[in-house]
Amino acid sequence: MRRDFSDLDDMRLLYRGNKILSDLFRKGLHSIRQISTTDADAKGMYRFLQNERVSEDDIIMNLASNCKKACKGKYVICIQDTTEINLSSHSRRITKDDFIGTTNAKNSQGLGFFIHPSLVLDAQNGTPYGYAAIKVWNRPLKFTSKFERGYSKLPIEEKESYKWLEVSKNTQASLKDFVPAMVIVQDREGDIYEQFATIPNATTELLVRARTDRKLKDKTSLFSNLETEPAQGSYQIEVDSCAKTKRKKRTATIEIRYKEVELNRPTNVSKAIASSLKLFFIEASETGYTGKDKICWRLLTTMNVENVEIAKNCIEWYSWRWTIEEVFKILKKEGFNIEASELEYASSVRKLSLLIMEVVIKLFLMRLAYAEPELEISSNSCFTEEEEEFLEHQIDHLEGKTEKQKNPYKQKDLKRYVWVIARLGGWKGYESKRHPGITTLWIGLKYFKAAMEGWTISRNVSTR
Repeated sequence: MRRDFSDLDDMRLLYRGNKILSDLFRKGLHSIRQISTTDADAKGMYRFLQNERVSEDDIIMNLASNCKKACKGKYVICIQDTTEINLSSHSRRITKDDFIGTTNAKNSQGLGFFIHPSLVLDAQNGTPYGYAAIKVWNRPLKFTSKFERGYSKLPIEEKESYKWLEVSKNTQASLKDFVPAMVIVQDREGDIYEQFATIPNATTELLVRARTDRKLKDKTSLFSNLETEPAQGSYQIEVDSCAKTKRKKRTATIEIRYKEVELNRPTNVSKAIASSLKLFFIEASETGYTGKDKICWRLLTTMNVENVEIAKNCIEWYSWRWTIEEVFKILKKEGFNIEASELEYASSVRKLSLLIMEVVIKLFLMRLAYAEPELEISSNSCFTEEEEEFLEHQIDHLEGKTEKQKNPYKQKDLKRYVWVIARLGGWKGYESKRHPGITTLWIGLKYFKAAMEGWTISRNVSTR
């Protein structure tokens, strides 16, 4: 399926929106001037982003529509997290209006906004389907501390942390008629009693990393509850080395423990909420290693963990959180660098951020297509027929003399054209080596766009 806009106010806006999506994908840049080939194109993009007839909600609705079409009938994992878009370096230039406010930037009072998406993946193979819901918001321009606002005494609906419940509810509303069941996955910030009490239903489960060592109904503490329990199973994973943290490569043995626990309602939670909740507590802890980076994940879930296989599934699904972190990396400094945008209005930066996030899904599809050979993903999910024709020509130039350097995939298979993009991005083409990553594909797309423009011009000139 094509990941395009399908519902905007008129056909001209629809055309312009889809052209911007296409140009962002092909060129991998945030700068309107660098994306545009003419002044008219640049003006059209600026006007689209500033047009009041194209709201953030309109863009999010179209992104959610793409997601719903892609995941229909699938059992899905919905991963949430928050990222901050820091525009402090543009504080003298950017317009101070209702779309920008203070942020958490270190060493100074930041300026920008926040994005909190619900990224939907296939529960079986991790195929990215898009975003079921996205919340974009900003704080006031005048900074006030939590103490000044009496934050701890506010009802959950008035706290910023309500974003977790709000996006969970919006995810349910968005997908209820499209998927048979979903698991909502969140990091520690999502460990909110009210959420466990109100979000789960017949088709929705929660899987959240435990943040605090809660007191339980039986007077014990959550984190110590599994200390005397025997391991229910174990598995091994390879931990890569990291020069930044001086971590050495190692094989980690992870032991799995799980148990049903009953949480007490915290004192600051409304008495209208259930006084206690039964959940399953899962611990994945590294054994035989005492370093500071020892792996220990403690997860709370509404799922009935009746055997170790279900516990393993929960641990794997939680590990997929890196996917949403990659979305944020590509949106920011390791990819499109949206925080360096030259746009004068935060409202335009917010819209452009949403467009880039949709483009990132195509990058993920390309990587997945290559990493999982058994998956069949159609090439038209990322490329037009004309682009495929150009990529076929590129294959002739990029293939080596040996069979190992030949493109082994058939036409109309996305993997065939990902091979080309990866080669343009610097990948050597050997199947025995590591598969191309997101950064390689992103670099390859930039070369692809430039090469295709030259090919198009040459072909047009030769037919005159």
